[in-house]
Amino acid sequence: MRQLLTRVALTVPVVWLVVSLVFLLIHLVPGDPILQMLGEGATPADIGALRHQYFLDLPLPEQYLRYWAGVLHGNLGDSIRLHDTVLHLIAMRYPYTMALTLTALGVGLLLALPAGIVAAVRRGRWLDQLLGMVSLLGLSIPGLALGPVLILVFSIQLGWLPVSGANSGGGTAIDWRYLVLPAIAMGASLAAILTRMVRTAMLEELGQDYIRTARAKGLSETAVVCRHALPNALVPIVTVVGLQFGALLAGAIVTETIFSWPGLGRLVVSAIANRDYALVQGCLLSIGLTYVLVNLLTDVVYRWVNPRMRE
Repeated sequence: MRQLLTRVALTVPVVWLVVSLVFLLIHLVPGDPILQMLGEGATPADIGALRHQYFLDLPLPEQYLRYWAGVLHGNLGDSIRLHDTVLHLIAMRYPYTMALTLTALGVGLLLALPAGIVAAVRRGRWLDQLLGMVSLLGLSIPGLALGPVLILVFSIQLGWLPVSGANSGGGTAIDWRYLVLPAIAMGASLAAILTRMVRTAMLEELGQDYIRTARAKGLSETAVVCRHALPNALVPIVTVVGLQFGALLAGAIVTETIFSWPGLGRLVVSAIANRDYALVQGCLLSIGLTYVLVNLLTDVVYRWVNPRMRE
């Protein structure tokens, strides 16, 4: 318990750093962001009004304190293009991104765990070599290229799955048919990484003394692999999954754009194109804080699967 509280306490400076970097984003952009938002035909009165709206006419320390006050009160500003609060726009798009990311994570685990276990058990045989080639292929193909291929094959030629969007009725509910292709496009590279990790971890555990003892007791190979080797092999995999979750969040920007998925990634691209800096800051802040929270949860799961950490 003390270790967990220490980890939570160490998360506080990380959150402070994330918020500070997001705040500095608008000041690190080359040129005047107000002029970029309004365009060349803006009058001095319009420029001054918008500068006052974003508190850019105040000293930098006071701007920083105001931004922190807004974050703590849930006020991330207003979108100049969409005429809505940033928090409301994020709240509408956030569930779509999380649904896509978690589904892609499930796809990666569903493919990687059995593939890695089989490759380790059949080490050096043709099945191990085949799975190694498939995982290498998955690492080599980026989601930017895999997404259009999936659309061409399964949507246009075969007509099995829809091309883009989240549903056909225009509501907020997610239709699972629209979720399949983007989740596969995001989860393929994760599955390739985890397959190699699972294979390596399983090979290491299968060579331990306690595995030979379990086999000497007459346990079946399935029991040895699934009940003894696999739980211990999951310890390093949990850490990799937590780290790869951030990569999935980053990859969602590309995948959501390809499949017109109404999530945060597509919202960020639209905000950047429209010079909507308050919305860009809010989206990046939500993605960064989500990654920090996931890493904290990863530590909790890591201690749950590893009894030595609990001690």
